[in-house]
Amino acid sequence: MRFHLKELVLWPRLAGFPPKRIAFVEGELNVITGLSRTGKSAVIPIIDYCLASRHCAVPVGVIREQCAWFGVVVSTGNGEKLLARKEPGANDASGEMLVLEGEAITVPETIAEGNATADKVRRLLDDLAGLTLLDFDAEEGAGSTFKARPSFRDMMAFTMQPQNIVANQNVLFYRADSFEHREKLRTIFPYVLNAVTGETLAKQHELAEVSRELRRKERELAALQEVSERWVGEIRAWVTEARELGLLTVEMPPEMEVVVMLDALRHLVSSSDRTLRITEQTIATAVVELVRLQNAEQELARELARDRHRLQEMTRLRESASQYHRALNVQRDRLKLADWLAQIATDTTSCPVCGSSMATAAEELAPFIASLREIEASAGQFSGVSEAFDRELARVRQSVRVAAERLESVAHQIRALTQTSGDARAQQDATLAASRFIGRLQQALESYERITADSALVGEVETLRERESDLRASVAEAEIRDKIRIATSAVATLAERIVPRLDAEYPDHAITLSVNDLSIKVAGNGREDFLWQIGSGSNWLSYHVAVTLALQEYFLTLPRSPVPSFLIFDQPSQVYFPKRLAERRNEPSQEPAYRDVDAVAVRRFFEVLANAAAENGGRLQVIVLDHAADTIWGDVANIHLAAEWRENGDRLVPLEWIAAVRGA
Repeated sequence: MRFHLKELVLWPRLAGFPPKRIAFVEGELNVITGLSRTGKSAVIPIIDYCLASRHCAVPVGVIREQCAWFGVVVSTGNGEKLLARKEPGANDASGEMLVLEGEAITVPETIAEGNATADKVRRLLDDLAGLTLLDFDAEEGAGSTFKARPSFRDMMAFTMQPQNIVANQNVLFYRADSFEHREKLRTIFPYVLNAVTGETLAKQHELAEVSRELRRKERELAALQEVSERWVGEIRAWVTEARELGLLTVEMPPEMEVVVMLDALRHLVSSSDRTLRITEQTIATAVVELVRLQNAEQELARELARDRHRLQEMTRLRESASQYHRALNVQRDRLKLADWLAQIATDTTSCPVCGSSMATAAEELAPFIASLREIEASAGQFSGVSEAFDRELARVRQSVRVAAERLESVAHQIRALTQTSGDARAQQDATLAASRFIGRLQQALESYERITADSALVGEVETLRERESDLRASVAEAEIRDKIRIATSAVATLAERIVPRLDAEYPDHAITLSVNDLSIKVAGNGREDFLWQIGSGSNWLSYHVAVTLALQEYFLTLPRSPVPSFLIFDQPSQVYFPKRLAERRNEPSQEPAYRDVDAVAVRRFFEVLANAAAENGGRLQVIVLDHAADTIWGDVANIHLAAEWRENGDRLVPLEWIAAVRGA
């Protein structure tokens, strides 16, 4: 990801002073050098704060007392951006920020107020990095912060090596010394190595969703199949009961196939003629009469339902017409102004309201009066529904009454017949039983249809199983582990080329980058040792520089990496000069005397970092904050001196700011 630091900007708390600006060059090793307590180690916390960190780690004291705003100008593939953030005062951090974007940014002399929040800037940086919006844990309701979606803030682990990290034997990456950041870094590492991509995460989420849906469908299918196994055994019972009720007359031998019996039952359910078949054994005068009455009852019921529906629709239409007629009358009454306006226009020469002249009123009002008269005429044309409609409505009402009376008469005859005739009563009971049987049979057939071989549910389960299998193959853990192994091997190979150019004790030993341990192993003498098992600060520093450079070079080989393409090292020379620097703190204006061997070792680090920036075609920017003066690295190519804080008390916060505040 092209993301280089162009300027570091500090705005004074007191008005009257221009902002302090430190310019950096892309594609080079930028060096800020100076004595102790001049502000070098505050540069990383300031940059981190301006890149929307959740906490302000800028040292308290002079820097926070003198500065009102901190800012960085960054150069990206989408132009330049100024990200400025207010000094938090007594708070842990300030959410107020100023964001300016464009092809080229003009740094303002003062900042009155912000135009964005830290949350908004974090979202802006996430979008700029092209990060996925999906969490690493695809399980529903997981909610672990360690498995949350990657953010631009997570990428800072690969860009900054502050003073407490750059030669740390226990911690290799920025902020990995805290549990929360260490766990999140373990989670995102495969993603930044491109072993897990946004497409992979999308498939993992789809796989989780498909698996959940498949389990649900399988449970539903299993329940239906369990019912089916019992139901198939009951098919013959359905057929037997249908024959006993007289609904089926065909013979159904025991050896008849289930499919044939099912077809007969389906035909029975779909048939409109469900009259009980009367055999010779059941024929009786009362029964014949009952069947006739039942058929008549069904026909009358259909006729009554049809007439009632027609009566309901006609009644609704009449009510709508009446409402419309009333509305037209109201409209006509409100609009009956034409005659009044015509009279006013001809009988008066002045306005009855304001008294102004109306000499031309008749001509101007004539078209308007004509339009009003047309509206009044149309409003009076509707007189309601016709008399033919009323006659038809009366006829339908009479038909409903007659049908209801006839139906009640037939029902009365059925009740009387069933009370006096045992055969008729039995037939009536059989009819009711048949109706209930048909209802139960229809529901059973619908359930059975859902579980047949060609049912939709079976097809859905098969489709889900196939999709689950395809997704599992595309996001196989073994394949992801292979990709991680290949990526870490590539990084280790790059690091192994860098280590011999530094000051490592075992320059030819193989290196293994462990994602799970967030550290490296160095192989030698038949064993592998973690970084913390290897002594000497020079070794720790060498491997820190080699691995972080190798990671950046690997990221540059990817089609798109979310990691910003810059590195910042704070005080890499502390491994070589700590005692001498401590001895001369009482004389901060003087440089300590360096041993030649130490000076050579430090120079090698500057050479490696400068070459790395140059060899990557300007795509990598490196910044070093160090005590070492240009007497050690001054003749190394591809180095830009961004700031030197030695002479005349120069430092990060100008002395005139401090003097002005103290004088005030």
